[in-house]
Amino acid sequence: MTTDSNIQGREANAHNAGWFARNGPIAARVLMGLIFLIFGLNMLLNFLPQPSKPLPEGATDLAGALVRSGYLFQLTAWTEVICGALLLMNLFVPLALAFIAPVVVNIVAFHVFLAPSGLGVAVVVLALNLYLAWAYRRAYRPMLAARIRL
Repeated sequence: MTTDSNIQGREANAHNAGWFARNGPIAARVLMGLIFLIFGLNMLLNFLPQPSKPLPEGATDLAGALVRSGYLFQLTAWTEVICGALLLMNLFVPLALAFIAPVVVNIVAFHVFLAPSGLGVAVVVLALNLYLAWAYRRAYRPMLAARIRL
C-alpha cells in the first residue's frame, strides 16, 4: 500500500538526489497550501484589501452568479481552505490535489477568458498543481488504470 508519507519519503530520502529533488515537493506543497488556505479564508472572511482596479464586467458577472447560487461560492471557498490545510499538514496530499484540480482549472480559465491581469498567479498555481501531481504520481497510478480486476 502506498501512502503519502511513503511517496514523500522516497523523494526526500533519495541518496543521490539534489536539493530540489529532495525539497521541491515539500516547498511546492507548502506554497500551494498557503495560497489556497489564505485565499480560501479570504473568500469567507474578506480580510485582504480589494484590488484598486475593478474587475472586467464578465468577471464581475461570474463572481456575482457564484454568490447568488447560494452554495457554489461557499463550496469553492471551503474546498480551498480544506485542501490548503491538508497540503500544509501533509495529510491526504494526493486526495487534496485531486479535489483542488477543478478549482485550479477554473482559476486559470477565469483569468484567461475574463480577467487576464491575474494570469501570472494562475499559471504559478497550475504549475504547482502539475508538479505535485507528478511528484505523487505513484498514488494516482491505480486510479488511472484502464481496467481493474476485483
